Amino acid sequence: MSTGVIIVLIVILVGVVAAAAALAPPARGGFGGSGLKRRFGPEYDRTVARHDGDTKAAERELGERVQQHGSLREQPLEPAAREQYQARWAAAQELFVDSPRQAVTDADQLLGEVAGARGFPAVEEYDKQFDALSVHHADHVHGYRRVHRVVHSPTNGAPESQAGTEEMREAMLEARALFDDLMSADGGGGSSRGRTGRLAFGSFNRQAVKGS
Repeated sequence: MSTGVIIVLIVILVGVVAAAAALAPPARGGFGGSGLKRRFGPEYDRTVARHDGDTKAAERELGERVQQHGSLREQPLEPAAREQYQARWAAAQELFVDSPRQAVTDADQLLGEVAGARGFPAVEEYDKQFDALSVHHADHVHGYRRVHRVVHSPTNGAPESQAGTEEMREAMLEARALFDDLMSADGGGGSSRGRTGRLAFGSFNRQAVKGS
């Protein structure tokens, strides 16, 4: 084989390798640091903080979430199920005045059920479910984390303090944003999402402040 032919073959091989490298997805599930920041928003900063400022470790975790759950397709809710979920959320908000912790417990359970119904991992796998939700609902997923923490934090039998009640109220408000997201993400919110839910939410704001 002549030297000229060998050189041509080497050039072709180098071109093939370069093309394959260009087409290969980048690390961390197809997202660099700026891409992860845009996708996860405040959740990006929370993850960095959880890793004590280690950006690489945080981005590795978030990239793994995208790899594992990025292809998930949310399932639409049946109208009857949607109405039932709305009624249960309104009931939890009304319950908050007399029993804040139970109301937050109901909200936490309901969010897990709705997420499962939308096609996310089952409520029994909270960590996996949360990670999947963070990929698709990053702006509001922290509300779910907050109510879940309240439910699973020890009370030691102590009565709820004013500060504790306020914290639970804020958690409920933030969790409501995720609930609305899950209710409307398939574009079918319409009337079933509307009047009852909005009035109950406004009532919850006024009553909770009065009761706290």
